[in-house]
Amino acid sequence: MAQIDPLADSMIGNWLTLPEAADRLGLSVSRVRQLLRDRKLLAVRRPDGRLCVPAALLDGDQVIRGLHGTLTLLFDCGFDEADALLWLFTADESLPGTPIQAISENRRTEVNRRAQALAF
Repeated sequence: MAQIDPLADSMIGNWLTLPEAADRLGLSVSRVRQLLRDRKLLAVRRPDGRLCVPAALLDGDQVIRGLHGTLTLLFDCGFDEADALLWLFTADESLPGTPIQAISENRRTEVNRRAQALAF
């Protein structure tokens, strides 16, 4: 797992440890690790060394709908976990808001178009 820098860490806001994410999702920690391996969820090492998931990637007791597709596009463009998180949480005036906000508001088609354009 990639390590995130302190500036990006503070930009993301609320974090969940893997046990906390597992509890919110109603899954075991090993199942959350499988979601990470399958790139359906994203976690990075924070500056304190803990592996954590941004709370914004969860909607109640599930991973936000559409995240997996966007992550696939970003990883196909060569992003690592830290780069993907930075992209998802960086404000984009033309969206408006951040890509993660747009995904959570069911505006993922435009986010995916932008992620796909990164490959060209």
